[in-house]
Amino acid sequence: MPGFPSPFGSDDDDLFDGYDEFVDDDLPRPGAFLDGHDVLAGADHLAFHRLTRDCFEERKVYDMTFDYNLARLNLDTRHGDAGFRYAVERGDAPDAVHPADVDAAAFDGGVDRVLRAEFTPTTAFCPQTHTLTIGAFRAWNGLSDRHEYDLVRVRAAPMHNQSEAVNDRLAELESAYLETGDVEAESDDGAGVRSNPTGGTGGASGRGRSTDAPF
Repeated sequence: MPGFPSPFGSDDDDLFDGYDEFVDDDLPRPGAFLDGHDVLAGADHLAFHRLTRDCFEERKVYDMTFDYNLARLNLDTRHGDAGFRYAVERGDAPDAVHPADVDAAAFDGGVDRVLRAEFTPTTAFCPQTHTLTIGAFRAWNGLSDRHEYDLVRVRAAPMHNQSEAVNDRLAELESAYLETGDVEAESDDGAGVRSNPTGGTGGASGRGRSTDAPF
């Protein structure tokens, strides 16, 4: 596996906000997946995003176009409308996680605290969106002992031209995870590992994803 550079500084640091700066103008607007839920802002957003940086670093969730930890996209002033926004899921929402969807043995105590994460890519045709959102889902939920949420649900923003296909795949992985407690599990419909629905390589800027790839 090729090495990855450190995301914690570079020669062009003046192009990036700090991990302790909440700059609303340099973040994407919360979209439909977060509508009606408690969107994180200020110190709450910053705390979870710093944790995200560490989770992504451990699982090597990197944006290969820019060659940095995906969490850094939120700070990149050249792409002020791209990155992640987060919201705490309201349990009374029509599409909230239902207890019947959760395997009690896999999740001792159930799934009570859920975070939603919506990813806005830099362009509507970003070929990495499929791979990056799956990588983010597996990083957050595979390292769930690092944060206070029982589940982090991930979706791509609707501005992406293949958001429906990407989000269908994320929903399948989420369902399989709730049934098994395993972030690598596949759903019972036998879907298996699918190719990238965005038509890209599914990997790092043209590199194919090997069997020992991150996430």
